[in-house]
Amino acid sequence: MKEVDEAVQEILTEIFSTALVASALRLGTPLILATVGEIYAQRSGVLNLGVEGMMIVGALVGFIGVNITGNPWMGILLAALCGGAMSLIHAFLSITTRSDQVISGFALSIFGIGVTSYIGKKWIGMAAEAGFYPIYIRGLSDLPIVGPILFSQNVLVYLAFFIVAVSSWILFKTRIGLIIRAVGENPEAADILGVNVYLTRYLCVFFGGIMAGIAGAYLSLAYTRQWVELMTAGRGWIAIALVIFGMWNPVWSFAGSLFFGVIDSFQLRLQAVGIGIPYNLLMMMPYVLTILALSSISTTALAKKIGAPTALLTPYVRGEKT
Repeated sequence: MKEVDEAVQEILTEIFSTALVASALRLGTPLILATVGEIYAQRSGVLNLGVEGMMIVGALVGFIGVNITGNPWMGILLAALCGGAMSLIHAFLSITTRSDQVISGFALSIFGIGVTSYIGKKWIGMAAEAGFYPIYIRGLSDLPIVGPILFSQNVLVYLAFFIVAVSSWILFKTRIGLIIRAVGENPEAADILGVNVYLTRYLCVFFGGIMAGIAGAYLSLAYTRQWVELMTAGRGWIAIALVIFGMWNPVWSFAGSLFFGVIDSFQLRLQAVGIGIPYNLLMMMPYVLTILALSSISTTALAKKIGAPTALLTPYVRGEKT
């Protein structure tokens, strides 16, 4: 019995460690990036279900860009531009032609998955020529507990933290954020006050696409540093759920991203220590929680109108009441 207790304690110590939290930050970073971009798109009144497709395209384009140029920042730039370009397709369909936003987003996700599966065949299993590696900060990285967690990450993790802080400040403390929120709540009133509703929505959707592209590139250039088919593994859909989970607030969505990062890291560590549970069930954990979050929190948001933009999913036509 004593031997069993010691074995259980050893397993728990291995699972619940600073390495778990450090890994959660790395796993949560692509969710943070994609979620912030989607918050801006939805705050302006446009739902973008194409995040998954933009992320997977960003992952492949960033990987190819690095292998051609040898510069990881060039890979990030190319991924951002491709994600932004895909988002403009969605913006044109949903804002200009007023097509169904759900169908347009789904189509882009299917397109992204299909085109990367075709183009990425010859890159499967190849290592990136360059990438983003953990940074050692002298005097800080060696600190107990906080050192491995906060001061031994790659630069994109720190960039994600910065983006959350800045995006939250812009959205809630500046005139630009007020305009974005006004367009998402009452586009007619915003238009009367001289706000260009169409341009605002285009820019917000474009920003969302840029962030989704960078989030995808993070996976291939920082997390795995290789191209793997379907490597986003549904993270784009989790990001959309996190927008609702965080009540359309970058700070709360940041916390939700870290929570899902912990869950993802937890299931990976359970596999590593040899827990006798089928790995398929362990891999389901983040997605089961996504469904639970959507079913519980979205109901609250719809019932009490907490955070959800009033004009979300509603096309705007000047002179017509939406």
